[in-house]
Amino acid sequence: MAVLNNIEALNQSLMQMMETDDTIIVFGEDSGFEGGVFRVTKGLQEKFGKERCFDTPLTEAGIVGSGIGMAITGLKPVAEIQFQGFVFPAMNQIMIHAARMRNRSRGRFTVPMVIRMPYGGAVRALEHHSESIEALFAHIPGLKVVIPSNPYDTKGLMISAIKDPDPVIFLEPKRLYRAFKQEIPDEIYEVPIGKARVLQEGEDITVVAWGAMVPECQKAIDMLKENNVSVELIDLRTISPIDKETISQSVKKTGRFLVVHEAVKSFGAGAELISIVNEKAFLSLEAPPSRLTGFDVTVPLAKGEHHFIVNPEKIKNKIMELINF
Repeated sequence: MAVLNNIEALNQSLMQMMETDDTIIVFGEDSGFEGGVFRVTKGLQEKFGKERCFDTPLTEAGIVGSGIGMAITGLKPVAEIQFQGFVFPAMNQIMIHAARMRNRSRGRFTVPMVIRMPYGGAVRALEHHSESIEALFAHIPGLKVVIPSNPYDTKGLMISAIKDPDPVIFLEPKRLYRAFKQEIPDEIYEVPIGKARVLQEGEDITVVAWGAMVPECQKAIDMLKENNVSVELIDLRTISPIDKETISQSVKKTGRFLVVHEAVKSFGAGAELISIVNEKAFLSLEAPPSRLTGFDVTVPLAKGEHHFIVNPEKIKNKIMELINF
């Protein structure tokens, strides 16, 4: 068992999968020689050569478009978009081709491709670096959307994403890259896409989060111990598909629901989760299902980010509001 952070877990998963399957190709801007901006792909080019891990021009549409062609013809590309905010030039390729190829060809062709990118804020970055746009991808049929919160899930979900026959958007919270380490198995293992994880069982309220908001919720729960509040915390792990069963069963038990996400409030994944709760557990609710999110504004630059980001104090206060409803 190795003790790794999220960067190291990603690197290990890519390294091990490339060792076992020579159809896996890793590429992106600075992904080859430099090993990526955050060094996720460090050492891959040295070990597997420039044909299997290489740098690309600054062309997101070209990166994804080339990956789609590779996937259709038998390779398993893992393409990196340097930051999530730079993905928009590639959205035509993702939405019109990668997501639709199985349907368009009536199952004759699939796109076994992973598109991975740093995601989210709270690292005092520049414009286009701090967005959380998971809802845009999740709205497109044919795409799977994954956001891990810890090294164990990061490795297991990446392996599952590489093995998946359809395109997977793999979003990596930047603030968690080196935030903490965790003991994870040395061997290859899979965490299933579409299955949430109950991190902590509770009786009073269900809280659902993903990515960087999971540790923030854990901090808030620690702050609530003096209030004798029993919180059931669920790490969604996968935005699409959503594990509806785990969420609805939890709410039927607790009677209260809060979803916490970093993205802007309107039309986000939180609204979809509240709809699921209303449809499947409405008669069990003792308070309105609620969401705590970012504001409906562009993420402020650098030092202004803290005004936007959800923090443990806000989470604690919202939980107490619902408990006292």
